[in-house]
Amino acid sequence: MSTSTIAGTPVPAPAPTPPPAPRRVQGGLLDPTMLLRSTPGALRKLDPRTLWRNPVMFIVEIGAVFTTVLAIRDETAFSWLITVWLWLTVLFANLAEAVAEGRGRAQADALRRTKTDTIAHRLRDDGRLEEVPAPRLRQGDTVVVEAGQFIPGDGDVIEGIASVDESAITGESAPVIRESGGDRSSVTGGTRVLSDRIVVRITQKPGESFIDRMIALVEGANRQKTPNEIALNILLAALTLTFLLAVATLQPLAIFSKAQLPGVPDTGALNGDGLSGIVMVSLLVCLIPTTIGALLSAIGIAGMDRLVQRNVLAMSGRAVEAAGDVNTLLLDKTGTITIGNREARAFVPVGGTSENDLASAAQLSSLADETPEGRSIVVHAKNTYGLRERGPGELSHARFVAFTAQTRMSGVDLDAIDGGANRQVRKGAASAVITWVRDLGGAVPAETGEIVDGISASGGTPLVVAEATDGGLARVLGVIQLKDVVKQGMRERFDEMRRMGIRTIMITGDNPLTARSIAEEAGVDDFLAEATPEDKMALIKREQAGGKLVAMTGDGTNDAPALAQADVGVAMNTGTSAAKEAGNMVDLDSNPTKLIEIVEIGKQLLITRGALTTFSIANDIAKYFAIIPAMFAAIYPGLDALNLMRLHSPQSAILSAVIFNALVIVALIPLALRGVRYTPSSASAMLRRNLYIYGVGGLIIPFVGIKLIDLVIQFIPGAR
Repeated sequence: MSTSTIAGTPVPAPAPTPPPAPRRVQGGLLDPTMLLRSTPGALRKLDPRTLWRNPVMFIVEIGAVFTTVLAIRDETAFSWLITVWLWLTVLFANLAEAVAEGRGRAQADALRRTKTDTIAHRLRDDGRLEEVPAPRLRQGDTVVVEAGQFIPGDGDVIEGIASVDESAITGESAPVIRESGGDRSSVTGGTRVLSDRIVVRITQKPGESFIDRMIALVEGANRQKTPNEIALNILLAALTLTFLLAVATLQPLAIFSKAQLPGVPDTGALNGDGLSGIVMVSLLVCLIPTTIGALLSAIGIAGMDRLVQRNVLAMSGRAVEAAGDVNTLLLDKTGTITIGNREARAFVPVGGTSENDLASAAQLSSLADETPEGRSIVVHAKNTYGLRERGPGELSHARFVAFTAQTRMSGVDLDAIDGGANRQVRKGAASAVITWVRDLGGAVPAETGEIVDGISASGGTPLVVAEATDGGLARVLGVIQLKDVVKQGMRERFDEMRRMGIRTIMITGDNPLTARSIAEEAGVDDFLAEATPEDKMALIKREQAGGKLVAMTGDGTNDAPALAQADVGVAMNTGTSAAKEAGNMVDLDSNPTKLIEIVEIGKQLLITRGALTTFSIANDIAKYFAIIPAMFAAIYPGLDALNLMRLHSPQSAILSAVIFNALVIVALIPLALRGVRYTPSSASAMLRRNLYIYGVGGLIIPFVGIKLIDLVIQFIPGAR
């Protein structure tokens, strides 16, 4: 067993804790195993204390209880069939919500095991380590985590650097580097240290860790209804109350009209002629918007689940809905629009220097430059000019000069070989290298400044290469063009955003010339150059003052104010704790371009809710043509014209409508969970599409479905 030293005291390294269970949950939208697991939850939701939160289905359950009592008194096949299908309607509605919640339960169980099984090695005041269960950690505790051990809670690295496997949280196998200081100090409980040793200060409060919040999300335990969902619930409750009053007035009307359904005994509350109580309940259930009432909660849960499946943790459903209504997107240039590292694209010689000589000097001066830009220069010289990449160890007569922020140059000093002259080669920022040349008595060709200005104007970054030899003046050899590489497909994505009516703004610290060039190449609508945290805040407030909803991404502490101000603030999981606390979403993959996907998921949620609401209303209209003629055509023959489906009998018409009303909920569960397919287009185009597909479809499908059920019912004795 290895040992480590804390405060001068050797401490044995604890054995690695076992890895957490896999988090990924497989299975289709209506996987039989998932249905089986969800059924007990659907039955528990029949409790009126739970169901009253859904007023539509609460009324259906009251109706089912009422018809059960009447069926016990009546004991006809018609009464019991209506009763059974009313109970199934409530059960199917509960099943839709239970399936939506159940898809995350296996993930939550795995995360919970990760939390409870982890042992923390807390650092005591006397410098010794003590083992405590992870849930017992408190904010401010300091823990030591070594290779092979799991980080016991959310916190910040205050000492050391380590490679961390975050696959238990993000699902990605590539390890990440976590170190003290900077924007990569934040660590998440449940992730595993692969190498080295770090000291972590716990920042989470009891019960408020990242895993705690994720468990609550995937289980749907703390999911609060969003404003739009609340508004739609109020509308559905109002419609339900309206139809309830309308149906209640039908009984006096039926008595006055002496309307008694042929073959349907009077099992209502009245003993004289009138409408059957079971028929009244059936009418009410078919009139009220049961379809959307049954699926509304499942749609909201599934929308958040789609974010989880893409490794995005939303702190609230409000943020998901806000993403669907976003008007302005703020995106960082580096790592979001561009690949993150500038690459060498061209060598431009000056003063009669050949391209091969410039390429060789650029490569030599970059061998000790370990920055991505320096490595790209070496690779470009190798690939374009056939220059073999030389390692520092091969040049025994060379002294390499590393790049520093003070000198803004890197290079190499070559000792004389076989009587030749000593040689110095430098590469770096134009102003720094030009000053170096002039200090050594050299002159700078006028074309150098023109080339540097031209590269800057085109959005590139110029680096000047120069050399100096014994007995000769320093001279400029040429200029290296570095260029930000725009990610493939970004222009097409921004075109999609534009078709959605979303304005995209690139945020960068570059100068305006470079920013403009990248913005034009990427296809964004606008840009903010030389941006400071204050500039970002001012831009967001300006957009919001104009009635716009703003979304942005960020990962640093300096992004926290803007993330908090934005309507949708997506913090990177690799970022600081301040950034993650300020945002209302956390991207576990730390992929800034995912903001575009988040907006699409939000729009898909809103479109799904609107489409199924349209279908539900149209579906109810079609059912009127089955119920109303069956009830009143015998007394008012003119209503027989509404019997477009030519159903077999009043009993079969009512039963067919009730059965279809239950089955259509089951049929729409996969669509509610998957979401209506979203294609970027204008609001008017989306409205027309939904009206054609879900409005017209909602009218036609019930006619076909109810007629087919009616044909089957004709062969059931006592039901026709």
